[in-house]
Amino acid sequence: MSRVLIALAAACTLVATALPASAQQAGMVTRPSAHALRATLDRFGAAVREAGWIVFNEVDHSAAAQAAGLTLRARTVVLFGNPRAGTPGMAANPTLALDLPMRVLIWEDESGRIQVTRSTGEDIAERVFARHGVVVPPEARRNTETLLDGLVRKAAE
Repeated sequence: MSRVLIALAAACTLVATALPASAQQAGMVTRPSAHALRATLDRFGAAVREAGWIVFNEVDHSAAAQAAGLTLRARTVVLFGNPRAGTPGMAANPTLALDLPMRVLIWEDESGRIQVTRSTGEDIAERVFARHGVVVPPEARRNTETLLDGLVRKAAE
């Protein structure tokens, strides 16, 4: 088992060093934040609540790394969602709960700048919902994109 984890870690390191930290990848958008890590997290949470949604939790990967005796720049995933929107989908498609709630990553790049990375509305429809048999219409994809873009803008600007 430890050999598998070591191989996975080595592969991740190779991929991470092959791409610049600010590279855009398919299905993701990264926006620089004008604020420090905690301020960006707090601003994102406030934007989520202002939209009538809920922040379920923050997963601090750098704290977990530190607890394991390792070093990792700031990497915090914020889990957020809207139970009124997500619950009916999960009731009809129980496996959807595997991929919800939604999430964003707030992280520190190699130069010490804070970045916010999110999935696109199209990616969420095609990668998340489609694998659970849920078809997301074009208007809902656009609405998801608009919502996520707005939340991240409020956090980062």
